[in-house]
Amino acid sequence: MRFVAAALAALFLGASVLFAEQADESGKHASAALPEALLARAAALRDRALEENQAFDIVRSLTVEVGPRLAGSEGDRAAVAWALTKLRELGFEHIATQPVTVPRWERGDIRVAITEPYPQQLVAAALGGSIGTPASGITAPVIGFENLDELEKTPATKIAGHIVYVGDRMARTQDGSAYGTAVKKRSDGPALAARKGARALLIRSAGTSKARFAHTGGISYEADDPKVPAAALANADADMLEEQLNSGHPVSIHLMLSARELPAERSANVIAELPGSEAGDEIVLLAAHLDSWDLGTGAIDDGAGVAVVIEAARLISELPEAPRRTIRVLLAANEEFGLSGAKAYAAANREQLGNHVIGFEADFGAGRVYQLASRVKASDLELVKAMHAVLAPLGISMGDNQAGGGADLSPMRKLGMAVLAPRQDGSEYFDYHHTADDTLDKIDHQNLNQNVAVYAALALLAADMPARFATREPEADTK
Repeated sequence: MRFVAAALAALFLGASVLFAEQADESGKHASAALPEALLARAAALRDRALEENQAFDIVRSLTVEVGPRLAGSEGDRAAVAWALTKLRELGFEHIATQPVTVPRWERGDIRVAITEPYPQQLVAAALGGSIGTPASGITAPVIGFENLDELEKTPATKIAGHIVYVGDRMARTQDGSAYGTAVKKRSDGPALAARKGARALLIRSAGTSKARFAHTGGISYEADDPKVPAAALANADADMLEEQLNSGHPVSIHLMLSARELPAERSANVIAELPGSEAGDEIVLLAAHLDSWDLGTGAIDDGAGVAVVIEAARLISELPEAPRRTIRVLLAANEEFGLSGAKAYAAANREQLGNHVIGFEADFGAGRVYQLASRVKASDLELVKAMHAVLAPLGISMGDNQAGGGADLSPMRKLGMAVLAPRQDGSEYFDYHHTADDTLDKIDHQNLNQNVAVYAALALLAADMPARFATREPEADTK
């Protein structure tokens, strides 16, 4: 590994020299914004993280000692306690909780079966926020749609009294972009089906798995939306249902679901800091979410992210000198069920927005980072390019300036906080996302180390560079 580190350092020095020779639009060189000594420290930190770090031990501890962490549950409370203990053990300062009110929903039991024409049991999972059926269940004819648009265009008279099924198979992509389309049937489908008189909604899981696991996830209800029981079918079982719907025979399904909503509970964001030396009031924000769905142990979503941001900050804390800016770790409450923690953080820090120099989030499993994207002011793009020089030896390309930055940073980003987005390879992420198969064995140790190396190097650069990222103009949608 020492030879590999030396080779990477040589590659880095070549890349940084080449970059330093290129003037930006204002005639300044990258090295003027990022001194060579800082670039060298970031490269050394990167190489150290690649060789050895504690991220896998952290995610192992969270998944084994706490496990599922559904908002408002006992697991959620145990996760907050775990985070406080772990951060103290790792030497963080200014550790605190920010109280957050979160919804409380109980999954209960589920049974789904085709009753005619060819009886079959189906593997399914209730969607988060679904209501239950009567204790005896619901038996009704099924009407199928290829996608949500088709359901939208169909008159209610054809849908009333049916169980609605929406297909819309999700494609496998490196960047996970197909999820944004596929997930709409889950988030928006239940309310739409209910408005059209459906008795229940079934969807093909918003996921790419060929294994017989259903993918859960939250429903987006407005306060006055009608509600129906809603569940996702494993992809193999969605195939089975579609085959029967295509047989030309009427299809009926029996659905029993005991899900229920309970009174809201108290949870908390967990926040810890590495205080800055010269500009301690300026903050570099590293975020992940502490909660998870209840089917698996939340290893990739988002135990890996929790481990990455904690370990990246911890490695920086071991450097001989603290960076000039404060590095703040935010472990957000209830990302899965409505961004409760992210919204609470933004509400509490709206007046301190200008102190938030930049933020980045880890919430896409543990696939290798392949690209660095951003959302910064155009005048700050040269800073991003200079930071990218430290990542280039890892084969990481330069991305666009349209990054979302992660769900838990979206409220702050919409207010105008600059964001960086290390984009991870998500080719396999949606095989396990929101399923019972989201477990520790899905994390590749070396890939996780590469993530830590990327986040640690970027955090050090952002926290110690002489220049700082400017606050952007607020976005139109700041909800």
